[in-house]
Amino acid sequence: MEDSWATSPAGLGTDLHLDLPEGGTAGVGAALIRSLRDAVRGGRLAPGTRLPSSRSLAADLGIARNTVADAYGELVAEGWLTARQGSGTRVAARVVPPEPTPPRTPPTAEPHRRPTYDLRPGSPDISSFPRAAWLSATRRALTAAPHDAFAYGGPSGRPELRRALADYLARARGVRADPERIVICAGFKQGLAVLSRVLRAAGEREVAVESYGLDIHWNVMRRAGLRTVPLPVDDRGARTDELAGLTGLTGVRTVLLTPAHQFPTGVSLHPDRRASVVDWASRTGGLVVEDDYDGEFRYDRNPVGALQGLDPERVLYLGTSSKSLAPALRLAWMVVPGHLMDELLAVKGTGEWPTGGLDQLTLAEFLESGAYDRHVRGMRLRYRRRRDQLVAALAEHAPQVRVRGIAAGLHAVLEIPPGTERSVLQGAAWQGLAMDGLARYRYAADDDDDVRGDVRGDARGDVQGEARGDARGDVQGEARGDARGNVRGDALVVGYGTPPDHAFSGALEALCRALPR
Repeated sequence: MEDSWATSPAGLGTDLHLDLPEGGTAGVGAALIRSLRDAVRGGRLAPGTRLPSSRSLAADLGIARNTVADAYGELVAEGWLTARQGSGTRVAARVVPPEPTPPRTPPTAEPHRRPTYDLRPGSPDISSFPRAAWLSATRRALTAAPHDAFAYGGPSGRPELRRALADYLARARGVRADPERIVICAGFKQGLAVLSRVLRAAGEREVAVESYGLDIHWNVMRRAGLRTVPLPVDDRGARTDELAGLTGLTGVRTVLLTPAHQFPTGVSLHPDRRASVVDWASRTGGLVVEDDYDGEFRYDRNPVGALQGLDPERVLYLGTSSKSLAPALRLAWMVVPGHLMDELLAVKGTGEWPTGGLDQLTLAEFLESGAYDRHVRGMRLRYRRRRDQLVAALAEHAPQVRVRGIAAGLHAVLEIPPGTERSVLQGAAWQGLAMDGLARYRYAADDDDDVRGDVRGDARGDVQGEARGDARGDVQGEARGDARGNVRGDALVVGYGTPPDHAFSGALEALCRALPR
């Protein structure tokens, strides 16, 4: 580009400093428009300034008059210039907003930093997603897909995935499922939101929830108009024996449970309580909503079967691919009792709850080819090794810390001295380690008499010496606990499944440095 000066005829006194291409005429019109626009935007041409005539400016710049006339016309159309008969061409009387300036960080505020290590629960190791196997399954699924797979799908989801899930859930989780009773959702929260609307429309007002859990799930139900009522949790899982009292007191007929691996305390629902909650639902005409968020990852014995198998007409099963594969897939499934199916499909079929069909086809192929089973088995071994490393590191560097809830799942609960939870979390943050405390997952009303949310242990030790191990080199008894085995007050919820492999050792070291001595 070259700097070109345009001097107006005598009497106008307007000199224009414009950037135009060197030599030739290609692109001169666009460059002239851009230069004039920049001059107005930058304030060098003030509102009301009269510009040279097209003839004068063309002569000064050594370009065709039509090029200048066209440039003026374009800028008039855009609102940068105005042109009136007898008044010439002028800069429009408009307010030009100043160039945005980057926001200033207050001097006292510490700049936001991403944590170096992440041990927050709720996510698998997303770096381990089976990309090659998934891509192969996608190719096979798309090649074999019927034409209607590329149209708008029905509210139940693709029949291929529902058939594959019915087979998998029956053999792997003990779920009694007909494909016609399975509904595919775009994630667990969507399924819970749809169900909550159905319950509210049916006249339900309240739902019991475990006194430790995820507020994002409680809030989903609250937004649908349901009131949540806390159900105490102890070392045998949710106190399902208290449901009868809640029903008489508040009319509760629905309960949301994590029976295979309570989140976040990590205990399994005791067999007596499993039977108790199903009996309660049968007597009252109630509903148990089973959140089976990581039921496939158990390390001390075969996975605990789904509660749904005890009574498919009173237990609605909710599963998801978020922990076994990746949250980004946004695929979950409900196995729905017959008496709720029509109402649930009516709500989901309104058009505001879409679920992508192509990923459903891929997951169906992934299940039927055996790739899903192979991936889960591989991840189970990987997460078990991480659990063992966590327990071994704590035994060496923080033997006073009791470890709970590691017989299954992707997280552990570390009991720490009373009054230290907040300071430990702050120390972890200074180490570049993101981590959550148990208080983060306690029901908001845990000071109320109805909420006795301590996780009380006893000599039976339902966690049963998680990670006891044997001569094959397992953990060999760390985290066995004592006769009390209580998780009272302060504790950390450590998501050992979250970091990628290369960061796990560093995360453990940062954790051990942050723990009280």
